[in-house]
Amino acid sequence: MQPMDTREGQSAFCPIFHQAVELIGRRWTGAIIRAMYSGCTRFSDIGHAIPGLSDRLLSERLKELESEGIVTRSVYPETPVRIEYHLTEKGRDLDAVLISISDWSNRWLEPVDQNVELRAPEPIGAG
Repeated sequence: MQPMDTREGQSAFCPIFHQAVELIGRRWTGAIIRAMYSGCTRFSDIGHAIPGLSDRLLSERLKELESEGIVTRSVYPETPVRIEYHLTEKGRDLDAVLISISDWSNRWLEPVDQNVELRAPEPIGAG
């Protein structure tokens, strides 16, 4: 296998690339963004679209995405108060990335049994 092209003598490790992969690769983040691409804007709609995602973790991820400028949170002063989440231009710009990941996963990964409970992986060295 050939090493990655390191254009102009750059090292194979790129801090910005690493930061991007860590951000969108964080547990549930890709699924949340994908749900928002599908039209989900309300907290409950996003949560219902992703089996196994807790409200606490959804809230945490939405705050992270908002702080990164990928999602905006809009509060509508109605009764009851309505809150919606929308992808920003920065978030919508992830479309090609998500399509590429989806294409790759459909080609190379086996489907996950939806009846199996989703769990966090065991820490390295545990057990």
